[in-house]
Amino acid sequence: MKSYKKFLALGLSVAMLAGMTACGGGDNDTPANNDTNTPAANDANTPADNDTNTPADNTDNNTPQAGSEKRIIRIGTWYDHFYDSTNESIWDDTSVSDEAFAQAHFDIVAEVEQKYNVEIEFVNLTFDGTKESINTSILAGHPDCDIYEVDLTFGIPAAMNGYALNLRDVVPDADVCNDQMIFAPTNIGLSDDSIYLFTQVSAEAGLYNTYMLAYNKQILDDAGLEYPEDLYERGEWTWDKWREYMITLTQDTNGDGVIDQFGYCSRWDFTVMQLLLSNGATMASSDTETLSSPEVGEVLDFMYNMWSVDKVAKPWNADDFDSNMNSYLDGNIAFWVDAAWISSQNKDGECDFDIVWCPWPVGPSGNQETNNFRNVSSGNAWMIPTGVEDPVFVYHVFEDWANWYHGDVAYRDSNLTWWEDCAVTEENYAVMEMMGSKDQFDLFNSFGLKWDDDYVKLINGEMTPAQFQETWKQPMQDGLDNFFK
Repeated sequence: MKSYKKFLALGLSVAMLAGMTACGGGDNDTPANNDTNTPAANDANTPADNDTNTPADNTDNNTPQAGSEKRIIRIGTWYDHFYDSTNESIWDDTSVSDEAFAQAHFDIVAEVEQKYNVEIEFVNLTFDGTKESINTSILAGHPDCDIYEVDLTFGIPAAMNGYALNLRDVVPDADVCNDQMIFAPTNIGLSDDSIYLFTQVSAEAGLYNTYMLAYNKQILDDAGLEYPEDLYERGEWTWDKWREYMITLTQDTNGDGVIDQFGYCSRWDFTVMQLLLSNGATMASSDTETLSSPEVGEVLDFMYNMWSVDKVAKPWNADDFDSNMNSYLDGNIAFWVDAAWISSQNKDGECDFDIVWCPWPVGPSGNQETNNFRNVSSGNAWMIPTGVEDPVFVYHVFEDWANWYHGDVAYRDSNLTWWEDCAVTEENYAVMEMMGSKDQFDLFNSFGLKWDDDYVKLINGEMTPAQFQETWKQPMQDGLDNFFK
């Protein structure tokens, strides 16, 4: 397995993450499937039995048959997952808001039980307990669980070191290796087409962890500036143009000699992540760090200039980290980073100014055609551990359980109301879909680097971009070395 540690140099993509994941131990930027903020689906959307547009159930003649003795399929996670054979009603999940969807998830359990003579059991191992179980029981040759849900921070190393089965060898004719209507491979940058980690497919999964550049429409209108999305369509929305906009829009609006309207304000971590993507740059997308590369230097230099040279970014508030994310609510910030969860938390739709989401401008080393928009090196995925009994059987049981919509992807994806409400407008929603359409694999946030103070020093002008790169290039390489050891 060690031979697979060579990564693709550029263009690494990870299939849509999240599937049916929850918050514990992973990203908490997006709602779980039964999030109480998700409005209930209209029952009229439920497909009729004779709907001619409903794809055939994804079952083939190679599906294993039920055994004579009942088998328990144990699935290790780090949170209470719904639904399995122990649940008696949809209300066992107290967060249910969409009864129709919850009932479909609940009913599929009995169908799978009868078809395969199994019981499905989710086991809450806790976050650290999942890692321990993988590292001990699989190594011993007797995995505790038939399937594990893994955070990519420990799932990728597990796959690299032989703890997960390659599904292309195990179930080459299955959905995950072909149509990918139910499961999609999680591309972890290997130079072949092996599938060690996989996730559930849905339109919703394509919206997770998307971060848009937002602007206050009234501020741009008052200045008579053309809208960024129009510039983007003509290939003219670049860092240089954005810099011009931010300089123009940073003003003393009441004439008291104090700047009270700023071109930009947001958290530094959101900013660096999206600037990397818009400049076609990565810090840790292979087994060799690229934090020290000229392209990353351009990102750091742009941030340095925003806060410390042009002074178009609102001064950093070190006393209240999230205030830097939420300052736009005061109506005096031209551009900021927005996301569905931020919009929901801050009730963007109730603001007394129009919020528009637009594509990120293209950096000097970026390319509008090839830039990626979303960093997906964190999140959750499934894996079937090495040493599990009859992995073909296990996979098919799990695939049928995941196919609670019986192949009708239109029904599966029919309730995106929460996301639509967060976007406020159809145009914003389209930008969010765009941001989820091209994924980048970059592990720079996966090593627990304690660089927060130095990022603040960078934007406050106390550290140069070159000094930042020199300080952190070796810790980044050490993190990569340890990650894949």
